[in-house]
Amino acid sequence: MNSAIHHTGPVNVMRGVRSTSHRFRVPLDHGDPTGEQISLFAREYSSTDHSDAEAARLPWLLFLQGGPGVRGNRTTQLSGWMKAAARDFRILMLDQRGTGFSTPADPLTLPQRGTAVEQAGYLRHFRADSIVADAEVMRAALGSAPWTVFGQSFGGFCTLSYLSFAPEGMDRAIITGGLAPLAGPVERVYRSTFKRVAKRNAEYFGRYPQDRTAVTHIMRHLDRVEEVLPTGERLTPQRFQMVGSFLGGNTRVDALHYLLEDAFVGAYDGDRLSPVFLDQLQSVVSRRSNPLYALLHESIYCQGQASSWAAWRVLEEFPDFAPDAADPLLTGEMVYPWYFDEDPSLVPLQETAELIAAADDWGPLYDVPRLAANAVPAAAAVYSDDIYVDRDLSLETAASVRGLQVWETADFHHDGIHDDGDAIFSRLLAMTHTG
Repeated sequence: MNSAIHHTGPVNVMRGVRSTSHRFRVPLDHGDPTGEQISLFAREYSSTDHSDAEAARLPWLLFLQGGPGVRGNRTTQLSGWMKAAARDFRILMLDQRGTGFSTPADPLTLPQRGTAVEQAGYLRHFRADSIVADAEVMRAALGSAPWTVFGQSFGGFCTLSYLSFAPEGMDRAIITGGLAPLAGPVERVYRSTFKRVAKRNAEYFGRYPQDRTAVTHIMRHLDRVEEVLPTGERLTPQRFQMVGSFLGGNTRVDALHYLLEDAFVGAYDGDRLSPVFLDQLQSVVSRRSNPLYALLHESIYCQGQASSWAAWRVLEEFPDFAPDAADPLLTGEMVYPWYFDEDPSLVPLQETAELIAAADDWGPLYDVPRLAANAVPAAAAVYSDDIYVDRDLSLETAASVRGLQVWETADFHHDGIHDDGDAIFSRLLAMTHTG
């Protein structure tokens, strides 16, 4: 195992939570431990219900965030799943490589790597297998026994990789909305999720029928009138469709209604989009703060094959999503090549994105025989109507992991832990004790 340089920051206390920062130096390429090093940042959270000495004796829980390319959560008080976890654990909230306070990979730093070929080569080290290797180096540096790993969404994908490559470092595994398919082709992911997104559109417009009119009106307006986002570029109909990301949540779906309510100055027969609407939309349709999501999203499914913009190709099979459809549907989390034409923060990375999409020599992300012999207690929440991680593919994966207990529920969508994290986490934790 590679060793890490580890530095601990000061302890801060606020609203019942104690936080401590940790910094580590790890190899960019864990296959070359003497090569380039990068920095990792993680923040430790514990409850002040425990004394300092008691907290230091608690076992660790590593939380792996969704993404890819999304930093760990920042919190000023313990609530939801973190409040539940802090009863028995100290939580390590990781900024996965390339995000947050870890060595960044963004529109400012990636061009410094050199050519597009060099950038794409660098980014090959930012998938789940590298994140797992990072975690094991950090665990050793912290002097931790095998720890509990909790993965949400893409973090669940990473947890499956952890069970594949370093199960000896895990005491138990908890996964929410993150049972990845263990094998390709990539296209089947999007054939499944486009169907679920279409169903979710129908459910949403059934709840808010006036929004069906609003969405079509905005799309047609954008065909005719040049509307400019705060970052200066024209808002296109296909980019507006990205607001479908709201459909993946229990409460965010209702926030979409309020977003659309602000669309036009005056009534829906107005002739310009409002500044309030455009300001809100900017954060939804830009990848400026998490370019790794756009660059690496499809690669998280790739093992020995190219993605070749799989979602874009599969989209042709679902004409109701076409911007020129009679009543266009909103899209989900899928990434398309035109992102790198229309989002100013991604334009400089266009050639890099094409190289990543064309790469067909990705290494394995899972060890299927090892998962079939798994001995780590594991439990997963599968959301029946999840538009991001398909229920059927999730159950297929669950059946391939020995001892993995599944709780399937239709009460939550992909962001269930944001709605009732305490109950969900507590239930899954108990399942790992009784399995």
